[in-house]
Amino acid sequence: QVQLVESGGGLVQTGGSLGLSCAASGRTVSNYVMGWFRQAPGKEREFVARINWSGRSTSYSDSVKGRFTISRDNAKNTVYLQMNNLKPEDTADYYCAADQSRYSVVALDYRYWGQGTQVTVSS
Repeated sequence: QVQLVESGGGLVQTGGSLGLSCAASGRTVSNYVMGWFRQAPGKEREFVARINWSGRSTSYSDSVKGRFTISRDNAKNTVYLQMNNLKPEDTADYYCAADQSRYSVVALDYRYWGQGTQVTVSS
C-alpha cells in the first residue's frame, strides 16, 4: 500500500505563488507515475499535471501550462507542484495521485490518492 500526504496549500492573492508537496510512504514510489489533480466546489476532479518515474517526462493541462511545474525527488519519495501566477480559477482542493503503470491524465487510472490540500486564490 502507498500512503500519500499533501501539504503546502493555503490562501494567496492573485499573481502569487504556492508550492505543494506530496510525501509518499508505505513503499517507494520511485517507479510510479505521479499526478496532481484538483477539484473545485461543484465541479468534477480534473487533471493538472503528471510526471513519469524518472522525471524526464511531464505534461500539464492547458489551463496551468507555463505557470505550474511538477517535479519529483525519488530519494525523498516526494513529488512537488510549484504554482506561479495563481488565478482565482485555480482555487480548488489539490490531490496527489500515484499509479505504478499508467501515465494517464484520467483520475480513474490512478490507484492511490492523498486526502488533498486546499488552495484558495483571492482576487
